[in-house]
Amino acid sequence: MYCPFCRRSDSRVIDSRATEDGTAIRRRRACPQCGRRFTTLETATLMVTKRSGVTEPFSREKIIAGVRKACQGRPVDDHDLALLAQQVEETIRATGCAEVPAHEVGLAILGPLRVLDEVGYLRFASVYRGFESLQDFEAEIALLRAAREPETTRP
Repeated sequence: MYCPFCRRSDSRVIDSRATEDGTAIRRRRACPQCGRRFTTLETATLMVTKRSGVTEPFSREKIIAGVRKACQGRPVDDHDLALLAQQVEETIRATGCAEVPAHEVGLAILGPLRVLDEVGYLRFASVYRGFESLQDFEAEIALLRAAREPETTRP
């Protein structure tokens, strides 16, 4: 690690701590040449491969933006969206792959979104799965109803 002050190519780690959410490590470093201290933040980069073959870093912000559009006008707040994006990232990271297809990210969004808001789920699924007719919507609604029935028949 280069010292940001004198550009020496070697620095000493004084302290290491995991961040609150556990996705990064903060390291406090000291430069042996100039004696100044600085902090670095290390994260493991998760890459997403799009259909075009282009890869880009995983972005919670992109997930939040996409789900926000699907939930527009629904009783879903920013905190709910942030939790959903965190869930999606945790699901993707749990696969253990450093590079995942965009399709897998979409699938990881559908589950938590279905629990969060069914209307938002239908809107997102209609775009993600490319619904082309009313029958596509009806089939998805039938699946939602079938999943809900065991809940309503419980004593």
